[in-house]
Amino acid sequence: MGIVHRATLSPSKQEIVEGWLPSRSWAAGRTIVEKVAEYRLDDPDGEVGVETILWRTDDGAVLQTPLTYRAEPLAGAEAHLITTTQHSVLGERWVYDGCGDPVWATTLAAAIATGGRQSQMYVEDEGRRVDIPARMQVRGSDGESSGPAVTTIDATNDDGDVTTVRAPGVELVLARVVGAPLGEGAHLSGTVGDGASTVLAVLRLT
Repeated sequence: MGIVHRATLSPSKQEIVEGWLPSRSWAAGRTIVEKVAEYRLDDPDGEVGVETILWRTDDGAVLQTPLTYRAEPLAGAEAHLITTTQHSVLGERWVYDGCGDPVWATTLAAAIATGGRQSQMYVEDEGRRVDIPARMQVRGSDGESSGPAVTTIDATNDDGDVTTVRAPGVELVLARVVGAPLGEGAHLSGTVGDGASTVLAVLRLT
């Protein structure tokens, strides 16, 4: 679970993603119309914020953008740095495309392998914990006791509406455009509201 601070970001998350999308082949000139939902996964060390946001675009597509938020730059990940932002509580944060961050890969692989779900988010109100209802539900397909740890990312490749992330012993395939075919494998599925469940990512051990 994770606490949500009553805070502002400058630039905002939507501004961050809107500034980054034109450089992504899978965005294909699309423009964000609205935020659909988000899900968070817990960094085992509690240091990195891991959040995936779904956006609806002007052509009706839903894009999936995993982001990580760090208090310091991630060495060797300059190509995946989107921008920096000022958090009114936590200070300067370095925002990365999650597909280039080993912590994102570790949390996603663990969720898939263990049948994990999104983190329960909450705020503190006068010393009381107040849970925030999730706007979407995600769940991994497998039931192992643990998932593979990812310490480095070897390659990140965009192919149409899909991004493939390769690390030692692990391949993760992410639907950048929700609904894109991802192939066989253990997977993370997601549901928004009363909608149908959709496969968001696939894990294959190599």
